[in-house]
Amino acid sequence: MGSGTSGEEGKHINRVSVRSLDGECGIRIDDRIQRRHCEIRTDRPSDPTPADDSQFNYPVDTAVELTAGRLTFEGFSRTFVHDGTDVTEVEYFESVSFDDGHYTLELSGPVKLYVELEGAIDVQTTVSEMDVTLSEAASVRIGARSYHEQPAATVTTTDDPTDVMAAVSTFGSAMKTTASERSYPTLRGHPPALQRGSSLSVPDGLQPPETDVHIEVPESLFEPLAVAPLAYYLGAEVVPGSEPQLVVDGEPFSLEGDGGFERTVERTLKRTFFLDCVVRTAGPRSVPLYERRAVASSLDVDLSDLYGRSGAERLAAYNTVDYDSISSFVPTWKLTAHVDPVGSSLEVLPFLVDDLAVVRSPSQLSVENDDPFVENDGPFEASTPDDGEFVRSTTRSPSESPATPTQHVQPDQADSLEQTWVGEGTPLGASKAIPEAFRNRLDRDPREGDIEIVVVCNDEEMLEERDVAAEVYGSREEFPIDVTFYEDLTTDRLALVLESDVDFFHYIGHVDEGGFECSDGLLDVDSVGDINLDIFFLNACRSYRQGRRLIEKGAISGVVTLDDVINSGAVRIGKTLAKLLNYGFPLRSALNIARERSIVGTQYLVIGDGNADIAQHQGNVPVLARVDAESDEYDVTLTTYATSGFGMGTQYRPPIQGIKEVYLCPGTLPTFNVSEQVLEEYLSLAVLPVLFDGTFGWSDTLSLSDLL
Repeated sequence: MGSGTSGEEGKHINRVSVRSLDGECGIRIDDRIQRRHCEIRTDRPSDPTPADDSQFNYPVDTAVELTAGRLTFEGFSRTFVHDGTDVTEVEYFESVSFDDGHYTLELSGPVKLYVELEGAIDVQTTVSEMDVTLSEAASVRIGARSYHEQPAATVTTTDDPTDVMAAVSTFGSAMKTTASERSYPTLRGHPPALQRGSSLSVPDGLQPPETDVHIEVPESLFEPLAVAPLAYYLGAEVVPGSEPQLVVDGEPFSLEGDGGFERTVERTLKRTFFLDCVVRTAGPRSVPLYERRAVASSLDVDLSDLYGRSGAERLAAYNTVDYDSISSFVPTWKLTAHVDPVGSSLEVLPFLVDDLAVVRSPSQLSVENDDPFVENDGPFEASTPDDGEFVRSTTRSPSESPATPTQHVQPDQADSLEQTWVGEGTPLGASKAIPEAFRNRLDRDPREGDIEIVVVCNDEEMLEERDVAAEVYGSREEFPIDVTFYEDLTTDRLALVLESDVDFFHYIGHVDEGGFECSDGLLDVDSVGDINLDIFFLNACRSYRQGRRLIEKGAISGVVTLDDVINSGAVRIGKTLAKLLNYGFPLRSALNIARERSIVGTQYLVIGDGNADIAQHQGNVPVLARVDAESDEYDVTLTTYATSGFGMGTQYRPPIQGIKEVYLCPGTLPTFNVSEQVLEEYLSLAVLPVLFDGTFGWSDTLSLSDLL
């Protein structure tokens, strides 16, 4: 719902395929790695032929040519029309005519598209689609690019701090520009991967750009980890120094300001990134950015003058801006990572940096988790359960024996949408990053076909959740998902499922330390061959160990439980999580929302790569809406979430009547006051989760009359 805009990214090969639509005129474009697709309908039969991708001014993965007089693009709600050096944005419900000429249409959606046209054209948009009509049928060239990024090379490093500094210094080589447009997510390539070895080895071509910026830190292991995201974003080299400081064109700026080293590094990263987002709007792609209007008059720097300046010049000007003066407008940061400064954390670091995560030292409270009912202080209040959820005896545990006490850690709270833990121990209130998960993600081959989901229910008393899954998965007619259901599987048959090429595995039943409970005994993942499924949800008691083994043997990410969970609460979590995943929320964000739906929510944990998802979002940017009734009108507050294709720096304009400005993602937007009619129109545009006066629901099942 809504729209997202990203910048430009590098060239990838054999990741995107194009074919004619079955039974209608047009083409289908498939991103074979991200498992995304889009359709372009035409006014006549289409027989796409390969085109020369060098004809495009922007990098594309594949290009085709076809003849059409009209094209309809679904799921591309923001459109930029390039006419030489001029760029025009066609907004929602707008119709714009262009005289005879050569045009490039730029569209952001499930994949990035560039469409080359000749002649006079008319462009008309709604929230969900765009129509382009040519003055007469002509040849049209279409280029498509995947948003997928992966490391271009691997750096080997020892655990010695100076070697780690040299390794981190290579991260800036992945940046595609040092201009302010680097704040667009797709202008930031994936940093090189890291592996530990007996000596430092840096492949050719990984030198950071010439930026006149470097970072000095003491020779210990944590400081290079903490400055890694900042060094990456600035394209800066990290070198040893007696005290941490940022050196810009020879001028030092201390990184030990108020709040200490970590807080200063965090503020420097956020300030630089945010002001780049503002400055980029002074370029040819001018957009009505809310944050620019909000801060421009209060800053002593000329934002327009900074556009086009070098990274060092901009950074020197940014460093004069008081962070507190802009902090309320900086987008909510996507991820805070609590990283144990040991060698085993190094392999995860490039993936954290790719998210522009804030990296902190692992300050935490260690707790013994011998009671599954841990107090839950979430971002919003869940409605009080009314289904007997507090009855402890109805659990998904195969026995009444207490859970084995496990050492848990409670990371310090952070003002980000998500948190992750890198190190020993099992975190509460954060996901657990596991190095094998990221290696498994990189090893996945491109695939064709529908998304494959398997649901296994191995206890007839839990068929309610199976029925819920049947209602939710595959309910989107526009998105192809193949769902298979099994009940009461034997150990042999469940092992075959785990070894199968499955996108998402949803297990309902019992799990304990010995394995999955099957009709003929327990199946321990240790006894299974290579795991080929990608993402899993083990909605059973104490499923952490089995889930972790799934990742260690091949999976990418999953949701597990730390202790016993009550059946009614598990169903509530399962239903909410399933629908969030079905409508395009990433796993970590989906669980953060779903766990607020139940008192047992704190017992659920994401392990592995928390960015994983199973479906593309209808409008590119997932949204949670909070609606509060105010007399005859309504206050609407939207929280946007980042995805693998639309990360930090994405722009979003809510498809709400009267709103013209765009906002930085992710985070919570200012509250809009709207009429009942406008609110109903907004809720009818797409399926999204809604908190109406504190009650959780979905826009496709609840009307205002139901809620009042």
